Amino acid sequence: MTKQISLRVNGQEHTIEVDPRKPLLYALRDELGLNNPRFGCGLAQCGACTVHLNGRPVRSCVIPTSAAQGAQITTIAGLGTPEAPHPLQTAYIEEQVPQCGYCTNGFLMTAAALLKTNKQPTDAEIRETLTGLKCRCGTHLSILRAVKRAAANMA
Repeated sequence: MTKQISLRVNGQEHTIEVDPRKPLLYALRDELGLNNPRFGCGLAQCGACTVHLNGRPVRSCVIPTSAAQGAQITTIAGLGTPEAPHPLQTAYIEEQVPQCGYCTNGFLMTAAALLKTNKQPTDAEIRETLTGLKCRCGTHLSILRAVKRAAANMA
């Protein structure tokens, strides 16, 4: 059973024909052709699929597409542009965080939501916010440094 669903992704309206129960992750990737967010675990445990839904980070692999209708969805592509990157994207490069890059989506989207509401988070607040996100390359300390650098640059 499919239904027409309107999604507002990175400021653009899209109408897709989809099963309303289909996870938002698959609608974004399969129906709209976005290559981020990523599929990681499919169980909302790793964070690779994180997007913002009305400014709040959510794991799109477990959100039905119908729950996103009428909401503002932001993916990593909507965070910044090559010409005007988000401070976190710049800090990631400056701290040389990326290795395989698979986890980058989850960490950037989650940290961006934190910095939107807390301009100067403590180390403990950053760690707590990022708890549960997985990086198999072990770049956690570089990620923490990048979030701190971005916060300092946003001040």
